Amino acid sequence: MLVDSHCHLDRLDLTAHDGSLDAALDAARARGVGHFLCIGVSAENAAAVKALTERYADVDCSVGVHPLDLKGATPALDWLVAELAHPHVVAIGETGLDYHYEPEAAELQQEAFRLHLEAARITGKPVIVHTRAARADTLRLLREAALPQAGVLHCFTEDWEMARAALDLGFYISLSGIVTFRNAEALREVARQVPADRLLVETDSPYLAPVPHRGKPNLPEYVREVAEFLASVRGISFEQLAAQTTANFRRLFPLARVAQG
Repeated sequence: MLVDSHCHLDRLDLTAHDGSLDAALDAARARGVGHFLCIGVSAENAAAVKALTERYADVDCSVGVHPLDLKGATPALDWLVAELAHPHVVAIGETGLDYHYEPEAAELQQEAFRLHLEAARITGKPVIVHTRAARADTLRLLREAALPQAGVLHCFTEDWEMARAALDLGFYISLSGIVTFRNAEALREVARQVPADRLLVETDSPYLAPVPHRGKPNLPEYVREVAEFLASVRGISFEQLAAQTTANFRRLFPLARVAQG
């Protein structure tokens, strides 16, 4: 069984499935995907992702505000903690820093990131971190937070030096379809080195579809391509990769309703 550890089910382009989310999830299930973590990115979509967890037993969610969705203000800590009390909200985020698109908002992003990390401390739930062009500040804030529980750097695109620093802090590394791209050899080297018990797979759908679907809307069913590619890169069977990453997901997100098998 596979887990898509990071997808945006409320944002999917469902054209290939006649507009039906049910059909898209069924297509993923038919390819061995047994669970989906639907990611919150804003106060506005928190209700939508929570509703999906109530509609589907194999969907859990996170709640948080993406660094590019802050709209000039940090979320309120009491709002975030209250949202995290929902039984199917198993993680915080995605949060983090993105200086690639909004370097001018670095201070605001750091303030929001610290707030999410404080919510993680209060609730004990793992944090899902987005980082782009902000390596030093991301690691600095994670070190300062010194969270007792693990989290994950999702859709990882950095080098082994940053991966190793995150691993040293207890974090997991999640790889997306980017690892299949022709120009991603440095990322493939990271993929070879991440310890087996710290690796996750994701689609980040509807973004970043893996080869051979690159350029098309991404779908949760394509986590199979990511996993098959990673198994090949790591020199193990697909079955081993699937079992290991699913076990890792269960360990990192203990509140998730992941079926056995």
